[in-house]
Amino acid sequence: MLSGSHLSHLLSLSLTASIDADDPVDDEDEEEEEDDSDEDDTAELLRELQKIKRERAEEQARRERERKEEEERIRTENLLKGNPLLNQQNSSFKIKRRWDDDVVFKNCAKAEPKNKEQHFINDTIRSEFHRKFMDKYIK
Repeated sequence: MLSGSHLSHLLSLSLTASIDADDPVDDEDEEEEEDDSDEDDTAELLRELQKIKRERAEEQARRERERKEEEERIRTENLLKGNPLLNQQNSSFKIKRRWDDDVVFKNCAKAEPKNKEQHFINDTIRSEFHRKFMDKYIK
């Protein structure tokens, strides 16, 4: 009788003898496993692709939100700085006063030109007094 190891050796020799060197080895089990692993790899890659797309979309939305917040902050800052009534730190906006605004006797030098001839007009409406009176009290 043959021992177990000897029998397995003979069986393997008979199998290898029946295989021709030119024939392709068809291991259907290995191909099915490769197909399954390819499908699994494809599914994994698609999940990763979706994850990357989602992360990029979130990053884009975050950048857009930050850009809008920055624009709003700048606009608000410009509005506050642009209005001198709200900007209390900068009190440089003052009405420029003339040097003689605080003088007691203002407008005293406004006199009629001295070279004007005084002539008498008999008509009361066209007289110089009437013209001055109308300028002073009516206009």
